[in-house]
Amino acid sequence: MNADVSKGHSITGILDTIRGYIVENILFGDGQMLESDTSLHESGVLDSTGILEVITFVEEEFGIHIADDEVVPENLGTLGQISSFVRRKLDAKASAPSSA
Repeated sequence: MNADVSKGHSITGILDTIRGYIVENILFGDGQMLESDTSLHESGVLDSTGILEVITFVEEEFGIHIADDEVVPENLGTLGQISSFVRRKLDAKASAPSSA
């Protein structure tokens, strides 16, 4: 990926991509009740294994790294929080000096 990695990734686009992954791979197509502010853990959508699956997907899909200390409910509690977190990571990556 290049320094322009964050361009073209709107919050809505990020949210839709992650939601699509969860609906297809974890909920097996049944995502009617999955809103951007649904607590993924409290609603039973994701258990600890599911969170790890989503983290792996996000890292691969968006080319970012999620550190262990970033795996907290404030970053990964809802689709909205995950999308905002990914957007911040992409912005930080885009603004970081590129190594040649």
